[in-house]
Amino acid sequence: MQYQGTRNKNQELESENFISFSKVVMMKSKRSWNEKLHDAKEPQVKKLDKAFADMPEGCIMLIATPEIVDNYIKQIPKGKNVDINTLRNDLAQEFHAEKTCPLTTAIFLRIVAEAAYEKYLQGTPLNKVTPFWRVIDDKSKLAKKLSFGVEVAHEFRKKERMGDRSQE
Repeated sequence: MQYQGTRNKNQELESENFISFSKVVMMKSKRSWNEKLHDAKEPQVKKLDKAFADMPEGCIMLIATPEIVDNYIKQIPKGKNVDINTLRNDLAQEFHAEKTCPLTTAIFLRIVAEAAYEKYLQGTPLNKVTPFWRVIDDKSKLAKKLSFGVEVAHEFRKKERMGDRSQE
């Protein structure tokens, strides 16, 4: 009976050590948001075989890249905001597509926002980071997924004197 207890204790310790080791490995192998932003990917334009989201079958769809979304946002003038649908339509037009994929656009927008905040935390002045707050609405599902919370985008918008979008 005592042997069994010692054996279980040893298994628990080994399991805890494995979990700790796994966390260290995962932490080392996890890419930063800025690495994800600058991932060497090419945009793709595809014809849909079937309807997807707000796009019908046969629609010519752009799958952008995080850098394309980042560059678009950097060109939005200070004090102005653009909703995600406008961003999608503008990018589609630029790449001779009918629409931009809503799923990847949201993912890439999150990467842009997280990378910008990462740079801000590393000491980059606010006026030198990508102004993601000009696109991400405080009430959007995406805003709620941000690791730094809705409040940060709201504060950055206030600093830029954009105010609350719900007043528009």
